[in-house]
Amino acid sequence: MNRQILSNATLILPHRALLGSLVIEDGRIADILDGRSYPDAVDLSGQFLIPGIIDMHTDYLEKEVNPRPSAAFPLPMAFHMMDLRAIGCGITTVLGAARISRDHNGRPTGWNGDGLALAKLYQELRKTALGRHYIHIRWNPNFEPVDDILPELLRLDSIGNLVYNDSTPGERQFRNLEEQIQRYAQNHGIPLEEARAHFDARRDAAASVNNRAAVHAALAGRIPLGSHDDTTVEHVVEAHQFGSTLAEMPCSIEAARKARELGMMVCMGAPNYYRGGSHCGNLGCPEAMAEGLVDILCSDFHFPSLLASALKMMETGIDLPAAINMMSLHPARYLGLDGEIGSIEIGKQADLVAFHARQNFAVVSNVWVEGACRLRAGVVMEKVCASIV
Repeated sequence: MNRQILSNATLILPHRALLGSLVIEDGRIADILDGRSYPDAVDLSGQFLIPGIIDMHTDYLEKEVNPRPSAAFPLPMAFHMMDLRAIGCGITTVLGAARISRDHNGRPTGWNGDGLALAKLYQELRKTALGRHYIHIRWNPNFEPVDDILPELLRLDSIGNLVYNDSTPGERQFRNLEEQIQRYAQNHGIPLEEARAHFDARRDAAASVNNRAAVHAALAGRIPLGSHDDTTVEHVVEAHQFGSTLAEMPCSIEAARKARELGMMVCMGAPNYYRGGSHCGNLGCPEAMAEGLVDILCSDFHFPSLLASALKMMETGIDLPAAINMMSLHPARYLGLDGEIGSIEIGKQADLVAFHARQNFAVVSNVWVEGACRLRAGVVMEKVCASIV
């Protein structure tokens, strides 16, 4: 039997915190011991010990593949560096975004080529990763046919979830259509009238197609569904009608309220919360949290913001178990993985993260995935104030 003990830790359980020890046997949590210490255990010096973070949505891979618009690097290298970066930020389960739409040649595409091919490549890349990796499909509901793509998604165990990501110009996140028209005209050196005609044609084409029903029929109950950047009540109602149980980054408070009314979970970006608002002028996470409308935080584009947000929430009076649940237990429930991961409970897989606070961010010292040590950083162990226990 493979057995290890983590001692003298501030354990963050789903509903409380306690100073104690944790026993791992064969990759699972075997026991939780209140107030006990062992001389042969890993002494965590009072650090916080939390379940591994589950990052529901990240665009981070883009930063490694294309750190500059004209500079591209191989995908396996980029994936490896993303994996290291995630582990270093306490993220043990990562859902990396891949967009599936159609380009002008009729092929499924993503932000860096073929989104379906990226999902397939994850099947191999994830085998050598330190963490647990899945694809977060950002699905354009404004193209067809899709009958050739959906069965392929079902054959992949690398798919974590799929969210509708409507591309109609002037809708949702980027609603200032006139600004888009002017920028397009300037970038392409064409008259405004020509640019406006281009966007009118795109809007008409997008409005004429809605493949949500096909997605719902093929995937509901098999892959978790959601909707991205919903802005109006009508957007949320439509998403819910076609199987969405997640409202991801709603752009207005009205959309977030409607999602909650319909029983959907609401996910927002940790950078939005940590920085005090949306970087692109949409709904601020603090505003939504003030009404109790946020269930899940994701990294969106910045891994360190997750744990930093948990510490910031503590400063505002939110207890740490509730903050950590937003980035562990709640996303696990949405993904249907909460029987195995997402919380420190006896019998669950030992995905664990030890960290302490430094100024206004988190320093991760140790990470375990299924009981295997994936990170042991050479940092000075600073005593953590145990006043929350």
